[in-house]
Amino acid sequence: MSDPLIVGAVAYTPNVVPIWEGIREYFDSAGEPDAAMDFVLYSNYGRLVTSLIAGHIDVAWNTNLAYVRTVMQTDGHCVALAQRDTDVGFTTVFVAPSGSGLSGPTSIAGKRLALGSADSAHAAILPLHYLTRAGVPPSDLQVIRFDTDIGKHGDTGRSELDAIEAMLAGEVDVAAIGSSTWEAMGRDELMAGTLEEVWRTDGYCHCMFTALDTLPAQRYTPWVDKLLAMDWDNPEHRRILELEGLRRWVRPHLDGYEPLFAAVEEQGVDPRW
Repeated sequence: MSDPLIVGAVAYTPNVVPIWEGIREYFDSAGEPDAAMDFVLYSNYGRLVTSLIAGHIDVAWNTNLAYVRTVMQTDGHCVALAQRDTDVGFTTVFVAPSGSGLSGPTSIAGKRLALGSADSAHAAILPLHYLTRAGVPPSDLQVIRFDTDIGKHGDTGRSELDAIEAMLAGEVDVAAIGSSTWEAMGRDELMAGTLEEVWRTDGYCHCMFTALDTLPAQRYTPWVDKLLAMDWDNPEHRRILELEGLRRWVRPHLDGYEPLFAAVEEQGVDPRW
């Protein structure tokens, strides 16, 4: 029997521990020893990517920026394995106080724009990329950054909430937040009627399980196959899927990372920062 596959992830919140304990339990079920796994948790994505490249772990559960940095640091010698259905078609939403009169990207020009953590693709890097594509470069904006929880790539959502808080206090005009944050606010009816959507970017991809291309396919294929076999209609599987924010795991959609590769190059984002 081969050793278990070691998967690394970032502990951006305490509930990450029971999520991964549940995932490990699913993979350690009897009869499928080739799919067995264990996990290691890290405090930040820089350490996670470094450990993957050093061979300390077999697979990294990367954010989109961590995936892009892995590709850049390895000159493309890595393999995308799988992602959540909710990682596909992710968007950034620009919100303003209700009644702002703002609509569309050009209405944001000249305004005070709140961005989240500098290492958050959805709340800092991609907002500027998409605005520039829409004819609103950073030079036409008053950018105010909220660099909360640097190293966790915006996973905690804290910087987005800080941006919204500043907007409600009248310190900024518009805030860029991830679609998951916006949907959670609507679902939980937080501040109902207080905010409105000004503009939404095109879809892109978020997280990705990543391995180096030196990891033999026979090591990760049984694990990926069992990951993709998780079933929303199975109550035990659903418990884990709900905690991780998805209904099903899917094969990689690599075209969804093209906007972030372009944004990283345009903005000179450090591949190791």
